[in-house]
Amino acid sequence: MTKSAKPAIVVLAVLMVLVLGAELAIGWFAYSHLSKNADTLAELRDANTGLRSDLAGLQDNFSDLREDISTLAELADNSSDPGQEDDVRIAGEYMIRSTLPISDAYRSGDRSALSDKEKETLDMASAILAEIITPEMDNYQKEEAVYLWMTKNLTHDEGLLPVIPQTQADCDNPYGVLKYHNAVCVGYATTFRLFMQMLDIPCMVVHNSERYHSWDLVQLDGGWYHTDIYSDVGQSDYSHFNLTDTMHAINQSWNTDFFPAADQYEYCHAYLVSVEERDPYHIPASLRAAIDSRESVVSLRFPKADMDETGAQIVQQMLNDIDTRIYSSTLSNELYIGWNWLPLDDSWLLTINLCWYEEGGDEPEPTIPDEAYEKINGAVEDAFGDLEYQEGGPVYTEPVGWGTPKG
Repeated sequence: MTKSAKPAIVVLAVLMVLVLGAELAIGWFAYSHLSKNADTLAELRDANTGLRSDLAGLQDNFSDLREDISTLAELADNSSDPGQEDDVRIAGEYMIRSTLPISDAYRSGDRSALSDKEKETLDMASAILAEIITPEMDNYQKEEAVYLWMTKNLTHDEGLLPVIPQTQADCDNPYGVLKYHNAVCVGYATTFRLFMQMLDIPCMVVHNSERYHSWDLVQLDGGWYHTDIYSDVGQSDYSHFNLTDTMHAINQSWNTDFFPAADQYEYCHAYLVSVEERDPYHIPASLRAAIDSRESVVSLRFPKADMDETGAQIVQQMLNDIDTRIYSSTLSNELYIGWNWLPLDDSWLLTINLCWYEEGGDEPEPTIPDEAYEKINGAVEDAFGDLEYQEGGPVYTEPVGWGTPKG
């Protein structure tokens, strides 16, 4: 190798090293870049997974938000009483629905458009009317006959195995009331209206402003009257039968702009059974006589000339004292009283309601055979015979979540 060739070789070697270094650098750069891209892709995949999770969470939040908005809308809607009779939800659960298809079928004799359930309802209602309505009755007597049948027959089932409706919807319509004899206020109100419609007596279902209760308005000779079957079931004491607005407003409020005024008293039961009284000091004796004969109402008409504000205060004090006496006696297990005043044209009507607690509410006498008692004792002893009584007797505690049943 010549001397002149050595520098060329050195330069070539350096160039080769530089090229190799450049290739290595490029390779390292490419490797590093690809690694970073792989990390980035992995991060992107992780981010995408997190994003999908976040989106799912947002969807849940939006769903919750929609429910909250719907609830707020319903609350806002409940704050203003709707001016309508049907399609109103009571207690957030029970719907007031029209009963016209059934009553129309009864009056026309054409039941072809009814469902099987409506046909069964019509059959049950028709059978009841055939039993309690006679041709010579006027509309007031027909209404009273329906009131008495419903308040006497629609009671809680006796025994330990009550008849349970097959569906929750049955308790707020005539089908459930007539078939199971047990329902919520909407069921009683719509059933009473159905009977009235079948008898060609104008009737409306009323709901209170808070929408937790419903009852009926019935029209007799042009005047409207409040009747609340649900509140009198089991008592039949007429305490919620054909009331005026003044009477019913003591316990309820409703949309008086939509529902007609009940300002007549010709068919108000308290007025029909009232007697004239001039001396308020006769009230205790009259009330005691009614209690002894287990009557349901005492109605006294005081001429306005004989009853002023002082006289009304005297009556109030006497009734408060009587109420205290009843509450403090054994009679409190059977009775409580309530009273109100109704202005008439020329007199004041004092109505005292005697509310007797329903009888027959005790459990039925057991009919367990003697041999069954032996098996009961044996089964209980086998399972719990090892338990020891605490000194002073067993201590009972109420399990968490138990309480008074709602209904």
